[in-house]
Amino acid sequence: MARPDGRSADQLRPVTLSRHWSIHPEGSVLVEFGNTRVLCTASVTEGVPRWRKGSGLGWVTAEYAMLPRATNTRGDRESVKGKVGGRTQEISRLIGRSLRACIDLKALGENSVVLDCDVLQADGGTRTAAITGAYVALHDAVTWLAGRKSLAGKVDAVMHRSIQAVSVGIIDGEPRLDLMYLEDVDAEVDMNVVCTGDGDFVEVQGTGENGVFRRDQMDALLDLALAGCTDLAAAQQKALAS
Repeated sequence: MARPDGRSADQLRPVTLSRHWSIHPEGSVLVEFGNTRVLCTASVTEGVPRWRKGSGLGWVTAEYAMLPRATNTRGDRESVKGKVGGRTQEISRLIGRSLRACIDLKALGENSVVLDCDVLQADGGTRTAAITGAYVALHDAVTWLAGRKSLAGKVDAVMHRSIQAVSVGIIDGEPRLDLMYLEDVDAEVDMNVVCTGDGDFVEVQGTGENGVFRRDQMDALLDLALAGCTDLAAAQQKALAS
């Protein structure tokens, strides 16, 4: 069955990673997965949270948010509501966990990096785009620290692996890679997969939205995700080399 945008089942949407998109943060990337656009910024501060002081370890954390009109209807700002929603908290923690998997916190030294991932436009896969873009922003922030001799190790030692993420799902019985919104809402199975550039898994979030799924279907989805993450890793390296 044809996909809404004409892609093959194993094809990513066009991916763009635009570095230095914002002039103020130590790292910033506008990441685009098709019509999904997320601004990822990395802000460096000297020192670590109080509970980590004296450990010799750095800290990386993340916050995720959506602009009010990132979707087809306006959503209230959570700052105005006075309460951060459960979905927002879940995604923020996912991004933070994912990026801590690529960094040697001891080599980072007692420095902190906060990754802010703000969805400018949503068309499915916002959390996976955020993780993929945040890795590049984090790499630039670590490079900035290295330029000021503020690292306890070299950049390659601090950023010892790359991290990417992509969505996969089953629609009308067909496993598909990188779901856009029209597919995501109709998915029988929906999965978000975070991988390293070496093909290892960091996190797998999957659920049967409209039923259950078999082991062979799960294997097919994971194979799709690994192939997609390989392409995303190449896009990240190309962006960092530019």
